[in-house]
Formats: sequence, structure tokens, C-alpha cells
Amino acid sequence: MKLPNSDNAIIDDNKLLGYSLNPNHPDGQHKARVFKSALNLDSNNVQILKNALLEVVKTYDAIPDKTNQYGQKYVIDFPLTHQNKVAIIHSVWIIRKDEKFPRLVTCYVL
Repeated sequence: MKLPNSDNAIIDDNKLLGYSLNPNHPDGQHKARVFKSALNLDSNNVQILKNALLEVVKTYDAIPDKTNQYGQKYVIDFPLTHQNKVAIIHSVWIIRKDEKFPRLVTCYVL
């Protein structure tokens, strides 16, 4: 199944710049290190990652995941190619109970 309302998906830049691609974040630093080593992606390439995420929500199937007090989560894993390197990206999305559109929760290289 496609992610519901994928045309309206939202990615908070801070999820990518402040966490997934931030080598200084206490929790995100390991994700940032793997993005750099696997794909040579860092904060300078945030738009490449963001564009890829916004495209895959429209084209790849989403797997329904946990429902919690905040809403329904979905998972989309997809291959990303950058500078002749390929890695599988694990992305988690949520549609909050009071909203109709998906938001990125996290993403990292598998």
C-alpha cells in the first residue's frame, strides 16, 4: 500500500540536519557517520536525502507499523544511490491521530 496522503508528506529539516546527518548529536551521531561512510552524504547534501524521501513516499509501498498514542506509523525501506554508492535507507513515518498527512519520524542507513 502507498503511504496515505503522500503528496502532503512533511519532513522537518531538523529531523535531517539536527539528527540523522548531525555528527555531533548525542543519539544521531552514529546515523550521521553511517550516512557519510555508506553514501558520502552529510549536512551539505540534505536536499538530496530530503528529495529522495519525498519521492519514495509516492512510489514505494509503505508497511503499516505500530500504532501508539500519537498515531499510525509506517515504514518504507528503499535503495538510495549517491556518488556511485548504494545503500538501503530505512524511513519511518507517522500520521498523527489529529492529522491527515504523513511526517518523517526518522531515517537511517540499514
